[in-house]
Amino acid sequence: MNVAGLFAGIGGFEQGLASAGHDTRFLCEIWEPARAVLHSRFPQVELARDVAEVNDLPEDVELVVGGFPCQDLSQAGKTAGIEGSRSSLVGNVFRLLDRRRAPWVVLENVSFMLHLDRGRALRMLVEAFEERGYRWAYRVVNSLSFLPQRRERVLFVATTTDVDPVSVLCADDVVPPDQVTTLGTHAHGFYWTEGVRGVGWARDAIPTLKNGSTVGIPSPPAILLPDGRAITPDIGDAERLQGFCAGWTSPAENVGRASLRWSLLGNAVTVPVAEWLGGRLAEPGAYAIERDRPLPQGARWPRAARSDGNTRHAVDIGAYPTWQPRPRLADFLEAAGKPLSARATRGFLSRAEKSTLRFAPGFLEGLRRHLAVMETGGYIAGPDALLAAE
Repeated sequence: MNVAGLFAGIGGFEQGLASAGHDTRFLCEIWEPARAVLHSRFPQVELARDVAEVNDLPEDVELVVGGFPCQDLSQAGKTAGIEGSRSSLVGNVFRLLDRRRAPWVVLENVSFMLHLDRGRALRMLVEAFEERGYRWAYRVVNSLSFLPQRRERVLFVATTTDVDPVSVLCADDVVPPDQVTTLGTHAHGFYWTEGVRGVGWARDAIPTLKNGSTVGIPSPPAILLPDGRAITPDIGDAERLQGFCAGWTSPAENVGRASLRWSLLGNAVTVPVAEWLGGRLAEPGAYAIERDRPLPQGARWPRAARSDGNTRHAVDIGAYPTWQPRPRLADFLEAAGKPLSARATRGFLSRAEKSTLRFAPGFLEGLRRHLAVMETGGYIAGPDALLAAE
């Protein structure tokens, strides 16, 4: 299909859809660092600036996609709701659909939107699409299906065609393998800025990449490696953890601070998630109707649901459409990373030790050993690895 990408960011949706055979014809993005990336990576595609000033989509567009701004919906953000100054921009999608009703629409946002304000944001989306004659389905999908990053996002698919959108989103479902990890064999990701609550930590993966700050304060995760070092990953590895090639966001440095690249990645759609979805848009699967469950009026929104045009149903399905083979996180990383500073490690430990959060046995002890190394000289380059300084 021909694609229009609204709120395009750095093109995660569009890059993944291209890998599945779809063709991006139009992009819209207002943030200048992201626009610099799009200009570089999609040089032949028309790039508008402000979605509020777009009057019409190109006539040949069949699929409208958008990861609309999530800052007002995110648990880590303002939680102002769908009517917050940023997230309310999704209204422009419906304004453009009223001008010309594209047959397919795919939206993406944080899973917290299912719960914020008793699910009001999702209810507004559902009602807006139903008023326009679209059938819809949505599902929480975890990027961990494809890459060592635990990242849950809601994918919402709507269509006016005779294809049931649930056959796109909910034809694939697997149970992820049991993760048997130890601190001596696997890396464990965590956010050193947390320790009391937040997006937490992950076995053999990193927790959700955050968007940091639009003024350039980065928010990379930390990783406790099997060799005992705690590091923050290189930006190139962070790009790869979102499914991009290393260096994908480097054009942003032409118009802003290098640290803004972390914000660009935190806002992005994971590329292989979009590729999987694009494959199913091209070739829908078979939905097992026995997955349908009642969706009582006024109840909390489930993690997956659909409308057949007459009735809304909850869908009994997990967050993993597939499980792609991948190396251990410690082997996935190509760069050495930067040792987590003594100050950052000390701050995390002081919060974690007072909290009731549960970590892997020995995790906090491993960080204390890393702190001791950093306080007594840090690491030096050895012949094969970074070693504790004498």
